Amino acid sequence: MKIRGYDIVGNIAIVKFSRESKLKDKKKYAEKFMKIRKSVKSVYEKSKKFSGRLRTLKTKWIAGEKNKKAIYKENNCEFKFNVDTCYFSPRLASERKKIASKVKKKESVLVMFGGVAPFAIVIAKIKKPKKIISIELGKECSKYAKENVKRNKVNVKIIQGNVRKKIPNLKEKFDRIIMPRPNLKDNFLDITFPKIKKKGIIHYYGFYKEDEKDKMKQSILNEAKKAKKKIKIQKIEKAGEIGVRTFRYRADIKIE
Repeated sequence: MKIRGYDIVGNIAIVKFSRESKLKDKKKYAEKFMKIRKSVKSVYEKSKKFSGRLRTLKTKWIAGEKNKKAIYKENNCEFKFNVDTCYFSPRLASERKKIASKVKKKESVLVMFGGVAPFAIVIAKIKKPKKIISIELGKECSKYAKENVKRNKVNVKIIQGNVRKKIPNLKEKFDRIIMPRPNLKDNFLDITFPKIKKKGIIHYYGFYKEDEKDKMKQSILNEAKKAKKKIKIQKIEKAGEIGVRTFRYRADIKIE
């Protein structure tokens, strides 16, 4: 039986089985998996891709406990969330640490599309900057985000709502804005540029095939021109593979 991949989120494993796999073989694989990985108590099958603005997942129970609430640890932080209703990628653990390493203690930081607050909490834990705000559209994810802030004993403000409505109402500007945006046509830079300080940094994420990443650069330059912002794109680098020759890229944008 072929396995097309899996993710382990603490006590839960989410497996992508090949289409021809039979249920009895899936169960056999899952039972063996839990014996090898003692920390995994539940195995679910990924039945559909992340979808919609909230990037929700569809999973099907295969073996172990019938529990979709994950307790996941990374970067000396602990997160609780429902694997179906809250988007979370353990594959971004090193990316979150990398961004946190760039933050300075005196900075004010805004995280857009914050989810259950992994970026914000990892930054708060590692660097303890002056201020961190995390904005998330989903009500349930925001609930878990607030719980995770308390769980990790960090100082992060969680705002629930649509970034298009919430960000224009923020009074302050930020030294650093992190945009781990979903794979949508809207780049949201039109509401982001007005909220970044001079000399500030935006970490912007986009999804492109390897031979199309110049489109990302041009999109950023076009929005900067509209916003009358002078910018320097310091670098564009891969931040994870999401499909066949398709990658999540991060652009580090400095406001000049």
